[in-house]
Formats: sequence, C-alpha cells, structure tokens
Amino acid sequence: MKAASRHDQTARWLDRVRRDAGPVYLALADALAAAIREGELQPGDRLPPQRDVAQRLGLDLTTVTRAYAVARDRGLLESTVGRGAFVRARAADDEAGLVDLTMNLPPPPEGVSLARLLEETAAAVLRRTDPAALMAYHPGAGALGQRAAGAAWLAPVLGEVPAERVLVAAGAQAALCAVLSTVARPGDTVVTEPLTYPGVRTAAAELGLTLAPCPVDADGVRPDALDRLCREARPRALYVVPTMQNPTAGTMPDYRRREVAAVATAHGLALVEDDPYSRLLEAPPPALAQLAPDLGYHIATLAKTLSPGLRLAYVVAPPGMASAVEQSLRALTLMPAPLMAAVVTSWMREGQAEALLAGVRKEALARRAIAAEVLPAARGAPESLHVWLDLPETWSPDRVRAAAQGRGLALVTAEAFAVGDAHPNGLRISLGGPGKRAVLQKALAEVAALSASPSPTA
Repeated sequence: MKAASRHDQTARWLDRVRRDAGPVYLALADALAAAIREGELQPGDRLPPQRDVAQRLGLDLTTVTRAYAVARDRGLLESTVGRGAFVRARAADDEAGLVDLTMNLPPPPEGVSLARLLEETAAAVLRRTDPAALMAYHPGAGALGQRAAGAAWLAPVLGEVPAERVLVAAGAQAALCAVLSTVARPGDTVVTEPLTYPGVRTAAAELGLTLAPCPVDADGVRPDALDRLCREARPRALYVVPTMQNPTAGTMPDYRRREVAAVATAHGLALVEDDPYSRLLEAPPPALAQLAPDLGYHIATLAKTLSPGLRLAYVVAPPGMASAVEQSLRALTLMPAPLMAAVVTSWMREGQAEALLAGVRKEALARRAIAAEVLPAARGAPESLHVWLDLPETWSPDRVRAAAQGRGLALVTAEAFAVGDAHPNGLRISLGGPGKRAVLQKALAEVAALSASPSPTA
C-alpha cells in the first residue's frame, strides 16, 4: 500500500486498514471510524475520492464504494454531489464508545441546516465586504451596528437597551472574566449558588477572588441568606444563573428576582447575571439586569442558543460602565473574530438567527420530552438543554462515573459544579450532545437503569 502523501493528511487513516480483520470493505469502514474516534480526522475533513482510495489500497472501486456506503450508514460521513465525501459532525455518538452527556451543547436545529446557512452567509459577507478589512483589527467590543444587533436580540429578555451599553465579546468565558475583573479585585468575595457554572470557579481562581456559596431553596438564592452574607462577608458581586440554572435547571420566579434585586440594591452589590438560555423560552422572565439596571451586568452567549463555534457573546453593562468592561475585554481577547461577528450580525438583521433559534428550541423541546418520559424524576423546563437528577447522598461520584462508563456513558456529577461542601448529590444530564434522538433515548434509558440500581456498581 502506498503511504499517504504529506500533502494529503486526510488520507493517512488508510494506513489503519487491516486486511486480516474480515471483509475488506468493513475493515476500511472500521479504519475510518477509528480515525474519527481518535481525532485523526475532524468533522468537515474531506475524504479522498473513492478512485484514489482504490488505487492506494489496490482494491476494486466497488469495494471502496461499498465501504463508503457502510460509513455513511453509520453516520460517519456525508456526501455532496460534485464536492465529495466529508467527515460528518457529531458522528461519535453513533460509534461504539461513550455517549457524552456532559457537554451542554444546543442540539442540531430541527428544519435548519446550520452548515448551509453558515456557508451561504459567509459567502455573502465576503462578497459585500473587502476581505482585507475583515482580516484587520476591529473595535474591541464590536462596531455600533453589531452592538445594536445584540441589543435587538436581547430585547425579549432585557427590554430596550441603548446599543452603547452592549459589548460584543469573544465568548461567555471572556465576558465573565472581563466583568469580574471590572467589579472585583484580588482578595474580594463573590457570592454564588452552591452549585454553579464551573467556568466561574476557574475565573475566580485566575483573578484571585474568593467564592462564597449562598443558601438556596426551590426558587433560587434566598434573599435572607444573601442579606446576611452581604453584612458578614462584604462581597463585591453576586454571580447567578437565574434561568434554567446550570446545573440544577431551576428558574428563579419573578418575585424572587425582585427580592434578590432589592437586596443587591440595598448593599450596592454588583449583579453578574449569566444568561445563556433565556432566548430558548418563548416568554422569558425579566432579567435581573432589567430589575437593577445600575448594578446588573448581563452576559448572554450564543453558544447555547445558536452554536458554540460562533464564539460570540454579548455583555450589557450598567450605565457608565461599558468603557470599563470594554477595556477588560480588550486586555483579555483584543476583539471577537470579525468574520464570525459579521456573520452573526447578518443573521440577526435578516432573520436567520431567529429561524435558527426556533429550530434549536423545537429540537430542545423534543429532547426534553424524551427525558421526561425516560427519566420522570429529572428536573428541567420544557425547553431546557439539560436536566438535573438527584442521587442518594451516599453514592460516591467516582463510582457513579465509573458505573456510567461501564454502561457506555460519560456523565458529570455534582462536585464539578460545587462551591463549598453543602450541596446536593446528583447528575447534570445534557440533552443536546448526541446527534440523534434515538441515541439520546437509549443513553437516558441507561441512566434510568443506573439510578434505579441499589448502588452505582450494580
């Protein structure tokens, strides 16, 4: 067999073909699967033409055609007439191995081809914009038109907000670090929920901040406990995920939001509101930043509503604070990727963003309905991308993860989200990662069997 050319890296997987492992066409499909599983081939990689494969391996074309057909049936590749065969995104859940329920991704949007939409919009942007301008340095927090598009996107949650208060960031993590570095200094305390987004723990460690967990009840942060913490610990900010909370999936009702906003106002406490999910709701509750506009910093990523690959988030700062957050953003990431910002802005102006959001919402509803049927004890809103499942307090997280792995699952347990020791034991189960509903349903059935067993090793 001829070695793959150094100019044709996507043909190296052909070296994996084992002719002693049964029919050659199946060995060829298995070699492709292994290359994808181990990361040698990435989603979107173009595969060599079938005639080239036949020539390299000394096979007849019919054998290679049959192998590509098997790979297509397994969900490993997709073909386009005139363009060839490409590694299909999210093929891993169709393979033998772990089904990943740990990553909180938006599901493939129903009725919308994200790939086609991205291709068409990027081409349109390049046609009407000088590529040299796109590849140059841009304003660190977005041009005014991009900020205005973000303000319109967030209007269902925040109401009317001046574009000057909206900043475009290179993802929610950068936005979170920029806001925390604006409102707090090393050694300061930031209040969080007992179970919270792991990214805030990482950011706090990098910025030298202390996290203090606030007791919660079924409606979220307890105002009396927050008031006591403000008096005793003198925190600089409250970080909270009030809508479809990560990881517990709870949503803070309106009355509690107003109580929390009132406590923050009384103590001059900055409200850092991480809100990845509200746009998935047809009628989202009012943002904390809307209830306390002089204290509220609202962070809204597109990673959960459209796609994490866009690497774009919006920050809405209190009046007079946008320039300070912009300075922090510039120090962290300089600017968001101009091409992605142009694509997203185009989608928002021309309606594709809402269509894509509707497709994600529709698929999220379908997947949450599957979870409700298979795991009725799990909690989460009908549109939620994840659910929370309580586990017995005596169950060891390490043993739970090991037992899940034995069932072909990757699961994340409570300690990944914990601030302090006083927190419930459980699982955050992400519903958007598997590419197909059937794969998700089968995985959730395994979770149900695991949770119903006498111990996590049963």
